[in-house]
Amino acid sequence: MTLALLAACTRVGTGGPGGTGRHPWTVPNVLRAAMSGATNTLDPLLSTQQFETIAESFVFDPLVATDSAGKDVPILASAVPTLENGGISRDGLTITYHLRHNVRWHDGAPFTSRDVQFTVGAILSPNSAIATRHGYDDIARVATPDRYTAVFHLKHPFAPAVDTFFAFSDAPYMVLPEHLLGRERSLDRLAYNTKPIGTGPFKIVRWLRGDRIEYAANDDYFLGKPKLRRIELRYVPDENTIVSELRAHELDWFVNASPRSYPQLKTVPDVKLDLVPINGSDSIIFNTRRPPFDDARLRRAVGLAIDKRRLVEEVTFGTTLPATEDLPSFMWAFDPRAGTNARDLPAAQSLLEAAGWKPGPDGVRQKDGQRLVMDLAYRTDSITDRNRGVVIMSMLRQAGIDVDLKGYTTALLYAPPGEGGILSSGRYEAGLQTWYAGVDPDDSSQLLCDQQPPVGYDWTRYCNPAMDAAQNLALTHYDRPTRRRAYATIQELLARDAPFVFLWWPRQIQAISVDLHGFRPNGVVANWNSWQWSI
Repeated sequence: MTLALLAACTRVGTGGPGGTGRHPWTVPNVLRAAMSGATNTLDPLLSTQQFETIAESFVFDPLVATDSAGKDVPILASAVPTLENGGISRDGLTITYHLRHNVRWHDGAPFTSRDVQFTVGAILSPNSAIATRHGYDDIARVATPDRYTAVFHLKHPFAPAVDTFFAFSDAPYMVLPEHLLGRERSLDRLAYNTKPIGTGPFKIVRWLRGDRIEYAANDDYFLGKPKLRRIELRYVPDENTIVSELRAHELDWFVNASPRSYPQLKTVPDVKLDLVPINGSDSIIFNTRRPPFDDARLRRAVGLAIDKRRLVEEVTFGTTLPATEDLPSFMWAFDPRAGTNARDLPAAQSLLEAAGWKPGPDGVRQKDGQRLVMDLAYRTDSITDRNRGVVIMSMLRQAGIDVDLKGYTTALLYAPPGEGGILSSGRYEAGLQTWYAGVDPDDSSQLLCDQQPPVGYDWTRYCNPAMDAAQNLALTHYDRPTRRRAYATIQELLARDAPFVFLWWPRQIQAISVDLHGFRPNGVVANWNSWQWSI
């Protein structure tokens, strides 16, 4: 299962003095990068943010990665399991991974099938704060007939298996070392989580919380000695500062820039901008158990009252695309008949009237003496969130809905429930969410009844037997026509029940120095091939 993830090159500067070599401000073989989001952990099983995945992917490896063209690439596995090569059994119940023989952990210990078996067990253990076990909870057991073979026996067929198990799913988990962690009861709060040992192309030198992570090349990396010698990944919460440092040639990579920075970035010389299509969405997420937005009519009214096309132009400067439902239009499972990206204010007002909300003296609708006010959680450290919150407030006021903006840091808004996350703990009414999914259209970790926290990402607390049935069909059939029909139903249910209002489909904005070569982001993990980078 692959996905077309083609980078759209927006602007390319020159490659160096006279078009050859590197510029004098570039530090040879040293990558200087910055991101606006902070990391809470460096253990990939405990992560909940894209910024954490970037930080961890220098250190850890998946079994299977995905390249910039959407093709599955074996990393720790020596081949991608398929039906054709026998890696996936004909009944869909067995996935066999043949592992590379020359892989070692950073401390020199050999990587074996026992590490794979252990990590699956760690994910399924109730003793650790794993954000989601989706897909992994379909594993009956992992057999290890020898040191270099791991056989996943499934309880039932699971169509996204190869793109989920230690691959680039919406929770891109990596394999952990059994010899270091096998005796730990829980992965929570271990010293390992601050300076982990991986198999990846770079080793962590130190992590200065709230400041930076420093890496050194792993010269024994099994896919080849990394060309970069050192990486410095800094946390800079102000994107204006990152742009200024990029302009001053103090940085080589602005990681996942927000759309708000795009106009400034276009004016920075000697910087290449890539807009990378991704399977993701930006939305208003609702706590469907919290009145009054436990009423689907109100949620649909919010969606119809928002001018998504105007929002895309004013807030994201055209770097995103107005969304209908969650699956972007370039994906094979996209259903053009479900949902809308057009504003229909009269239809929104009719839904509010049908739900009993009448215009009040100040223009805000009322019901039983209660004003229709929507608390909207957003990220204070995101300029895009701040700006779109204000624009949405203005649009909804025209429908008679007042908005009260509630600001939180990215780390707090997206933290797991055990750490008081606003969305995961259900301590919100509505919120602005950015969601990056994997290379498969599987969206069930947000929509199945059994994926509610603390075991999954169903932060809306949405539960519908019809949705569960459609998801089950999509997850248990490997053939694409059956899955496409299932996703059409899923999109129609999303449009009807509106646990989310999908605003736009994002594209990753990666700003890199023209002296950085080999950078080929795939829309999920931008640094999946970092051992090939050079500067």
